[in-house]
Amino acid sequence: MHNKPELLLPAGKVESFFAAIEGGADAVYLGLRKFNARNRATNLSFKQIQAAVKLAKSKNVKVYIVLNTVVKNSEIKEIVEVLHFLNFINADALIIQDWGVYYLAKKYFPNLPLHASTQMGNHNSHGASYCKEKGFERVVVARELTIPEVTEICKKSNIEIELFIHGALCYSFSGMCLFSSYLGGSGANRGLCAQPCRRSFSNKKGDHFLFSLNDNQQLELIPELEKIGVASLKVEGRMKSEDYVYQVAKAYRMAIDSPQQIPEASKLLDFDFGRPKTGYFLSGDVSDALSGDTATGKLIGKVIAVTADTILIEANPGLQVGFRIRIYSPGEENRVTFKIKEVHKQGDYYAVFSDENKVKPDDLVFLTAIKEKKFPSKIDESSVKKVPFIKRNLVEKVFADLNQWPSSKKADEVYVRIASMSWMRKIYLNDINGLYLNLPQQEFKDFDAKVPFIQKNKQKIFIELPRFIAEKSLGFYEQKIKGLANAGISNFVISHLSQLKIIPKGVRVHTNENVYAYNDAAIKTLKSEEVINFTYPLENDFENLSVGKNRDGLVPVYFYPELFFSRMPIELDKEAIFKDRDKSEFKHIKKDGLTIIVPGIPVSLLQFKKQFSEKGFSRFFIDISYDSPSKHLLKKLINRLIHSEQVQPSTSFNFKIGLK
Repeated sequence: MHNKPELLLPAGKVESFFAAIEGGADAVYLGLRKFNARNRATNLSFKQIQAAVKLAKSKNVKVYIVLNTVVKNSEIKEIVEVLHFLNFINADALIIQDWGVYYLAKKYFPNLPLHASTQMGNHNSHGASYCKEKGFERVVVARELTIPEVTEICKKSNIEIELFIHGALCYSFSGMCLFSSYLGGSGANRGLCAQPCRRSFSNKKGDHFLFSLNDNQQLELIPELEKIGVASLKVEGRMKSEDYVYQVAKAYRMAIDSPQQIPEASKLLDFDFGRPKTGYFLSGDVSDALSGDTATGKLIGKVIAVTADTILIEANPGLQVGFRIRIYSPGEENRVTFKIKEVHKQGDYYAVFSDENKVKPDDLVFLTAIKEKKFPSKIDESSVKKVPFIKRNLVEKVFADLNQWPSSKKADEVYVRIASMSWMRKIYLNDINGLYLNLPQQEFKDFDAKVPFIQKNKQKIFIELPRFIAEKSLGFYEQKIKGLANAGISNFVISHLSQLKIIPKGVRVHTNENVYAYNDAAIKTLKSEEVINFTYPLENDFENLSVGKNRDGLVPVYFYPELFFSRMPIELDKEAIFKDRDKSEFKHIKKDGLTIIVPGIPVSLLQFKKQFSEKGFSRFFIDISYDSPSKHLLKKLINRLIHSEQVQPSTSFNFKIGLK
């Protein structure tokens, strides 16, 4: 007999909080007005959250607080104050992404229960088991997993598994996207995603929505997910309406309590007003996952005619005052959304009074909301207790801890990444301090560490593990790395902290930019794991680097950022070039079955070398894995670094404009 899984609903505002509870949620998750991955949602104030926690407990509903963005060095004091508040109000758990938040919570607020956010990128049993070892109570696994993979994770890891079962999908893996911040500094990892996956792009065949995914829906799989031991079923939607939350809550409550009523529950989901649905990877078929459209809502008809103040609409079902509709032309990004204030039946059509001037005949009409119920917009705060002031010496203790770093000045060091052995004859190893080998799986399989050239230079060879290792591939990587270590390779670079579980003892472990070392507290976590070397994130800015006290990391100064990193295939040829609406070029890469999108030009921070040196940074990272092998390129880049000169064409990413 299996325990019923928890039904976990989003509460992006007060109305949604009440809608979730009335709809049958066992738990809700909600965010503060900062430090969560849906900062664009209304979210709740400190007093509202405190009142919500108390009210929910009285109804036997749990409340999880979302704190799942990366934190800047300048925000450390504020995040400590937030943790102090959450510790006081006795929230049921804190959902986090940043290893810095983890460090501060575990060291200074050890009673706070922690859940590993999906943005932590846990996608196999090693990830889940590692989180258990680090004191997490639950892992929100990646949305890109199959049923067999989730089954293995549940079976092998002794920790609660939470899984998204409904709502919008991010194209990039676990929502870890650099595209948004690349387009203007609005970082997805900072809760400000500008949704580039919903934009149209052009290639030789015209304009297309290449990356827009349909919505996740796993209603039919509820009995199986319960059977394999998934502890919590999570609905996405903190930016959605209270109507959405209520409808979805009712449907999944029905499916969990009475599986025989799943067909009836499915009808309720017809009015969640999202996009068309996909079973995604859990269903074993992603052929219906990509959409040629980005609109949300239920298609109900089209525009017949337009006058100065009236839109004549053919609609099934009919239209009523209070309905919210969206009108747009397929293939175009301009949309008109409004609430119907006056409508009259004219024969078979509906005359809606509106002065919108962008609407034209044959535009499609979508129903996006029906006010089925009215939920409270205020929560009683009369019983809220005053939060005691945080002890001054605690904040002082935190900063004293984070300021303790070796201050010895080092000579400049240069590390380089390649993604193919075809580069090996093009690189003069005496020019660099280390060479990262980030090889495709087949090349990695064939890599022979006993080759005389490798043995001669083995101290400079760094074997790098991929960002994504499927459950079935864990054994392969573990055996291969063990063999390389036995052959004398002593430097290994990991892309996820859980990969420490497949690295043998006695070797030197380094982390790359995918293990976010965005603040000094996160770096403390890495050092506690005896990480020798780490790389600062690619979407960093100069202010954040400068405010931090640590100077040991590798500063990326030349690279092509992986804007999208996805398990989802797209209809583009390998190496295909496409453009956005600003005519910027991007390139599609296929690697080990994954889709990678990089910009057409590199990011160059070589020209800021002098500024880096003045601030005490001396270790630099050059990534040429997306460049064609060349005898002269690396020499040119190192020379530009020495002389603090830019390469052109290039961009400086967030370095100057800053990451919001």
